[in-house]
Amino acid sequence: FIAVFVYKDMGLKDVPRVLLGSANTSAMLLYIITNAVLFSFLMTNENIPQNMAQWILDQGLGPIAFLLVVNVLLLMAGNIMEPSSIVLIMAPILFPVAMKLGIDPVHFGILIVVNMEVGMCHPPVGLYLYVATGITRMGITELTVAVLPWLLTMLGFLVLVTYVPQISLWLPRLLF
Repeated sequence: FIAVFVYKDMGLKDVPRVLLGSANTSAMLLYIITNAVLFSFLMTNENIPQNMAQWILDQGLGPIAFLLVVNVLLLMAGNIMEPSSIVLIMAPILFPVAMKLGIDPVHFGILIVVNMEVGMCHPPVGLYLYVATGITRMGITELTVAVLPWLLTMLGFLVLVTYVPQISLWLPRLLF
């Protein structure tokens, strides 16, 4: 509506093509999310997240090693699941362990969010990649290569946020 009548970037004859393209991209994303939610359901039924949390507790890890394990778990989960499912399954299980190890809850929450953002940018379930392929008409492999420098930058930021909690806690401490 805005593109046709306000900005006049496209004509009325372009609307059906744009709507069809949007529908195709939306259907692709819906298919990915549906399968990720189904996979999350199966993981929950098999108690896989609870078993992982118990294994972490049994290892007697300190806070630094625990945060490394959390990053690896969340990045691996980001390869095969969509972020809301990961947060709903993993956060309630990992959060009590983090509290027992004295990790700040705000820091841990920000760590989860940064992990989810990285997960949205890498295949095979990186929804941002699939949205970008739908818009740019590039292949997923070509786009993954193009995104690689940004993904590495995000991983570097993840390491900084993980092991320098002052980065994520500076503003909350300033405000509260």
